[in-house]
Amino acid sequence: MPSVMGLLEQREVAARRRVDGLREAADRIQAELAVAEREWQEWAIARSRVGEVLAPVDELGQGHAQAVGTAPAMGQAEETSSAPTAAKSKSQVPVWRAGLARSALSVDYQRILEVLADRSRLHQGPLTCQEMAAAFGMDVVPARVEALRSKAKRLVARGWLAEQQPGRFTLAQGVAGPGGGS
Repeated sequence: MPSVMGLLEQREVAARRRVDGLREAADRIQAELAVAEREWQEWAIARSRVGEVLAPVDELGQGHAQAVGTAPAMGQAEETSSAPTAAKSKSQVPVWRAGLARSALSVDYQRILEVLADRSRLHQGPLTCQEMAAAFGMDVVPARVEALRSKAKRLVARGWLAEQQPGRFTLAQGVAGPGGGS
């Protein structure tokens, strides 16, 4: 029969092996956790940056993050609103209001409005982005159609177009005429 001390030593050795195995597993899990946390932080930063890029741009050309972070100087807002309303880059679309000319939009956006104005004058229904691509003489491929969809959705968000059915665009009520928005 084994001695009590021998049994205790066997159990101690078994417990020590178990502790060593668990420590190795814990170290491996800690390393995996560190890698996963770094990856998660990279994705969070990427998501934040994409959110900044895709944030709506107000009439002053500032994204939401810029507008919240800095307040305009006294009288600066009045100067900006009385200045001519021309878009500074292709992605900026001013919010539609009565009297705002289509020339405030970039050429791509003006083309979309012209095609839809022609359909409106002919009392034809709304257009899909595939139909717009064909009307512009573009290849009707997903990349071109999605680029048009993005522009059309931006025009809807700014009040230039209406989307009463998903994916089918018409001029918004009040946006008419060949040269202007009123």
